Parts: sequence; structure tokens; C-alpha cells
Amino acid sequence: MHERFGKRALDVVGAALLLILLSPLFAAVALAVRWRLGAPVFFTQPRAGLNGTAFSLKKFRSMAVGPGSDAERLDGFGRWLRASGLDELPQLINVLRGEMSLVGPRPLPLAYTALYSPRQALRLRVRPGLLGPGVAAGRNAVPWDRRLELDAAYAEAPPRFLGDIALALRSLGVWLRGQGASAPGHATMPAFDPAGAMAEKRR
Repeated sequence: MHERFGKRALDVVGAALLLILLSPLFAAVALAVRWRLGAPVFFTQPRAGLNGTAFSLKKFRSMAVGPGSDAERLDGFGRWLRASGLDELPQLINVLRGEMSLVGPRPLPLAYTALYSPRQALRLRVRPGLLGPGVAAGRNAVPWDRRLELDAAYAEAPPRFLGDIALALRSLGVWLRGQGASAPGHATMPAFDPAGAMAEKRR
């Protein structure tokens, strides 16, 4: 019932209310990004949505524009912005558009779609989310094999209202504690590599 009738309605109402309530914070973050990093304020990137359909994900930019690795382009302000989760606020617009849900597997780059195993590809059965199983488990600190298994398990079972609420609260707790903004030994998150993920799993 929640999947067929309630989830999308809650997404629209929830995203709209959050955009209204958080509009001062939204504006403050936008001004801070413009002041510290310059234009553009937003980072956009094609990501895989429901059934693998491409959409343009929006985030507040956290890295300097130009050449160099993520670590070289990410300063203290950018690291704080990513750790706080405030860089993700513009995805409320993606939720209103129907490209994302408030709760679901995190949207990943289109190039990863062809690399998924049949099990991992289950994550594409549902709309990607702002909050969800991977975030609740620890964001980028969670190894790829574990993260994608959590996503597959979420997509495999019909969404439940109380289950989504629990995931949202756990995800917010991870954000508020600033956990998992980067993978161990990385400035952000290493690219998904199925062979590397399997090797890590066997260790």
C-alpha cells in the first residue's frame, strides 16, 4: 500500500515542506559556496534513476573547478560541507521532480549500471533516494559490496512506511555526526570496481 499510494505523495509533501523550512539554510549554503569556491554554485551530474533512466543530480559544489585529484580540489570548507550532508540539499528538487525519493538507494553514476551483477542491478527497480540503506550504514565508509547488497535488499522487499522512517532517522544521525563522508584512505569514494570489490570481500 505504501509503495503504490503513499510513498510518492510523502515524497512530494515532504520535499516541498523541507524546501520551505530550510530555505534560509539553503540560501546560506549557496552564498557560502559562491564566496569560498566561486561559480557555479551547483554541481550536476548524470545519474541512474528508476529502471536505469538518466537524470541530472544536483548538489552544492564542494570542490574547486579545474585539474587535479579530488584530494587536491577539496579544501577544508568542502570537506566540512560534505561531512555535514548540506551539499545534498538541492536533491530535494530532484525529489519534487519525481527523479528521486526521500528514501531509497543512493543514485550512482550511469557508467556503473553495466558493471552490476544481476543481484546488484535490483537497486534500479526503485527510485534512488536522498536518504537510505547505504547512508544509514555509514555512507562512503561502507565497502562497495556491502553497500550494493543493502541497496538490493531494500529494492527486493516492498517499501514499508515505518521501515523508511527508520532508515531516514538513522541516515540523519549519520549526517549529524559527520560520519562516512569519505572512504578510508580516500578524499571521497573510490570508483566502483567489481573485481576490486570481490577481492576486498575475500580478504
